[in-house]
Amino acid sequence: MRSFTLLIVALFFISTAWSQDPPIFLTNPSFEDFPQQGKPARGWEDCGFPGETPPDVQPSGNPSYSYFEVVKPAFDGNTYLGMVVRDNDTWEMISQRLSGPLKAGECYEFSIYLCRSELYVSQSRVNFQETNYTTPAKLRIWGGSSYCNKKELLAETPAIINTRWLKYDFKLKPKETHTYFVLEAFYNTPVLFPYNGNVLMDNASPIVPVPCEDEILEPVVLIPDPPKDPTTPTTGAKTDPASDKPKTTEPKNKILTELDAKNLRIGQTIQIENLYFEADSSKIKDESFAVLNEIYDFLDANPDVVVEIGGHTNGNPPHDYCDRLSADRAKAVADFLASRGIPRNRIQYRGYGKRQPISSNATAEGRRRNQRVEIKILSVEG
Repeated sequence: MRSFTLLIVALFFISTAWSQDPPIFLTNPSFEDFPQQGKPARGWEDCGFPGETPPDVQPSGNPSYSYFEVVKPAFDGNTYLGMVVRDNDTWEMISQRLSGPLKAGECYEFSIYLCRSELYVSQSRVNFQETNYTTPAKLRIWGGSSYCNKKELLAETPAIINTRWLKYDFKLKPKETHTYFVLEAFYNTPVLFPYNGNVLMDNASPIVPVPCEDEILEPVVLIPDPPKDPTTPTTGAKTDPASDKPKTTEPKNKILTELDAKNLRIGQTIQIENLYFEADSSKIKDESFAVLNEIYDFLDANPDVVVEIGGHTNGNPPHDYCDRLSADRAKAVADFLASRGIPRNRIQYRGYGKRQPISSNATAEGRRRNQRVEIKILSVEG
């Protein structure tokens, strides 16, 4: 009798497996190809804007040369795909035909590894100056009925702030049947004006049919938890699961004691302590994120405050170099705050170069003090 029962159970599971649709496989899910600029990996079609270049297969593979200064190693295989959003309101997309249909009303799981490159240096489409496409952007996933057809938004991520590879898991429940797939880099919404940013993609999974255990009413992404990523909330932060906006508690030891809503005045300037950059670079060091998160908490709690982030250098280099470096560093701070959700119209930035020293450039200590970033209060009424 026991053997007969086991046979019935086995037949049940076999019949269940046969009734389940097979996984939907992507062609070249790890974006393997010869490293190249302006051409998507094999198996993927470019869906970009006329006159703009397609995505790039990164990294170059040549130790002495990089495409747009992107050097991050691949998570899987040898290459991955880099896509950008631009300040002229254009962005990059790719598409392919699926091995089987995404059926209306059925549920699926999908994952892909994503991160952001700290450097993606190219030309601005607005002022034609060299710029770093580093502002965090998001990935959107669409279903459609032909190449590049964005018929239904299936899922989207928050802004990709992590600079190391993280796995993003998606649950999909299309309302219509789709035979094509579109992956799109897009701005962190809502966006007041277009900006320059990048998204790197690697190691996409098959799209696997799963039982619809819970009703999926909206496109869903399960956001990975990067416990050691410097851009995540500081210790003590609590995240509301209904929102990707962190809620942080008051830090025990406040770094910027002058940043106090009760005592603010228009025109007040506050130097950002404990803010560090790599030498001759606008790349923010990891130990700086404590004070940056503190500034974010203040601006988030005081939505009527508008600030200017001002960058300053010491007096040794020539003016052109100082102007560029100070502006880039101020922009890096502004970009961080915007990536956390502070509206762009509340954050201005400006590079003052070496024109406003606060100490003598004749000593090492004086030069260190002159090389700084400050917050200037422009308005306390929005």
